Amino acid sequence: MASWNSIPLEITYEILGWLAFFSWSISFYPQVILNFRRKSVVGLNFDFVVLNLTKHSSYMIYNVCLYFSPVIQKQYFEKYGYGQMIPVAANDVAFSIHAVLLTSITLFQIMIYDRGSQKVSKISIGIVSAVWLIAAICVFVALPSQSWLWLISIFNSIQVFMTVIKYIPQAVMNFARKSTDGFSIGNILLDFIGGLANYAQMAVQSIDQNSWVNFYGNIGKTLLSLVSVFFDIIFMCQHFVLYPTKKATIASKLEREGKEPLVKSSDQPALENV
Repeated sequence: MASWNSIPLEITYEILGWLAFFSWSISFYPQVILNFRRKSVVGLNFDFVVLNLTKHSSYMIYNVCLYFSPVIQKQYFEKYGYGQMIPVAANDVAFSIHAVLLTSITLFQIMIYDRGSQKVSKISIGIVSAVWLIAAICVFVALPSQSWLWLISIFNSIQVFMTVIKYIPQAVMNFARKSTDGFSIGNILLDFIGGLANYAQMAVQSIDQNSWVNFYGNIGKTLLSLVSVFFDIIFMCQHFVLYPTKKATIASKLEREGKEPLVKSSDQPALENV
């Protein structure tokens, strides 16, 4: 296994990694807090949450297995060379475990809070069912030859696929409603920072090792950053540029209601006539 050639780059790598971890991890909380305060999940697309849980679960399986299993690490070095570094850091493992937990909490909120007329689509249920069926089949395929690196690469491919499609339902829903009300923009801003930091971390490692293997050796992590940043930009445009009027109207309405007295005095009309 390769070691770092530059201590400053190693420190930068660790800083960027944990910046990505904290940004991505904290990004889950604005939506959870918003749901709790409103006691409602109206405006949050349920397909996004269901697809996101499958995405993070498959990503957690990939990260945990590659980071902790000497057998899988050996298979990785045999494929990409013993001079390479494992493309999974401790912050990747910590983030993916935390992401599964917080996404599960959000899914629980969907079950207990006001949902309006929203529900999980049959298409999303079908996609998630098909993905886990394929994953189960791949487990049995990998068993005879113990192709564990190939198996976790399947889970990595699953998370890439889910990352690509998970944002689409929320973006389409915002477009249809012409509003982002109910969908936390704080989540998106932090996710954007995390995506940039994650990509920069991989670039720092490549510069130090004078090799770009970690980009295609962990294509899932690479695409995770790029796809996340792409959709984050779309959501920010929707929130700040395309549909700001809706939120301003709601805010002004609430402000007007807050200024009105809760109970109007019955003597008020008589006083006005005097």
